[in-house]
Amino acid sequence: MLFPATIAGSLPKPSWLAEPDRLWPQWRLQGADLAQGKLDATLVAIKLQEDAGLDIVCDGEQSRQHFVHGFVEFVDGIDFAHKVEMGIRGDRYKAMVPVVRGALKLKGRVHQAEARFARAHTQRKLKMTLPGPMTISDTVADEHYGDKVKMAFAFADLLNQEARALEADGVDVIQFDEPAFNVFMSEVPSWGIEALHRAIEGLTCTTAVHICYGYGIKANIDWKNSLGNEWKQYEEIFPALARSRIGQVSIEAINSRVPLKLMSLLEGKDVLIGVIDVATDTVETPEQIVQVIGEVMKFVPKERIVACTNCGMAPMHRDVANAKLVALGQGVALARKKFA
Repeated sequence: MLFPATIAGSLPKPSWLAEPDRLWPQWRLQGADLAQGKLDATLVAIKLQEDAGLDIVCDGEQSRQHFVHGFVEFVDGIDFAHKVEMGIRGDRYKAMVPVVRGALKLKGRVHQAEARFARAHTQRKLKMTLPGPMTISDTVADEHYGDKVKMAFAFADLLNQEARALEADGVDVIQFDEPAFNVFMSEVPSWGIEALHRAIEGLTCTTAVHICYGYGIKANIDWKNSLGNEWKQYEEIFPALARSRIGQVSIEAINSRVPLKLMSLLEGKDVLIGVIDVATDTVETPEQIVQVIGEVMKFVPKERIVACTNCGMAPMHRDVANAKLVALGQGVALARKKFA
C-alpha cells in the first residue's frame, strides 16, 4: 500500500472527559469513572481514525494528561507534590515540572489498559507513542543523578520495559516522541540516539521517532517565527538518524520551512511526512495533501512515505481535528490514484 496514513499521536479529548482546547487539561471525572471514561474516549478516537480512512490507528493519547507526564507519573523516584518552575526546550518556555529525587523505577505497567483495549477494538495496525528519553530528561528537574545523560539512560531502561510489554500486547508500531532532538542537536549524535537504542532494545515491531517543532501553541509559533525563512537545522541530525536502528522518522512537511530536500539524508528510513498542519484551524484540501506528497517524492522513494500530521492535535478544537482526519484520509486516497 502506498502512503499509509496515520497521525503523530494525540487527538483532542472529549469535553466530558477533560477541559477542551487545552494542552494540559484537567480531568472532569474521578476514580473508576475516569478510568472508564479514558477507555470510552479511546474507542471514539479509534472509530474516528477508521472512519477517516487511516491505515495505522492509535489511542489518541486519551488516557494521558500530557505526553510526558502520562509516562513519568508511573515512575517511582519522582516527586509530583513539590514541582519547581524550570525552562524547558532550551528555555523556550517555563513549566512547573516534577523533581527526580531517587533512583527511577516503574511502579507497574503504564499503558496496558488502553493498549489492550485499543488492540481488542481495531483490526488495523496499532501504534502507541511514548516520550523519548532526551525529551523526558528535559521535562523533569534532577535532584538525584546529577547528570542529564545518566538520568536519560535510566529513563530509557524504563521506556524499554514498557515498550517490550506493549509489543506483547499486540502493538505494531512503537513511536518515541523527541521534540528535544531539534533543540539539543549537538547532543543527538553524541548520546540521544544511543538512548533511543536503549529504549528499543529487543523490539521486533516497527519503531519510530517523532521530531517536530512542537504543538500549535503560541510559545512554539513565536519560536518558529524566530528561526528564519529556511530551517536547515536537521542537517545536523538526519545523517545520524539514517545510521540508527530506528525504523521510521516522523517530521513536519506542510507549511514548514524545513527544506524538503533534507529528507534525502534519511536514506533507508520510512519517513512519516506531516501533510496536516496542527498550527492552524484551516482544514487542508485533499489536493494540498497530494501536492505535499508529490514534492516529498522528489527526495524520498514513494514506497517509504507515510502520510501523517505535523505533530499531535491535543490542543485543537475537536471539530477541526476531526475534519483534518477526514482530509488526511481523502488526500491519501487521491495520492494513491495519482502516483500509483
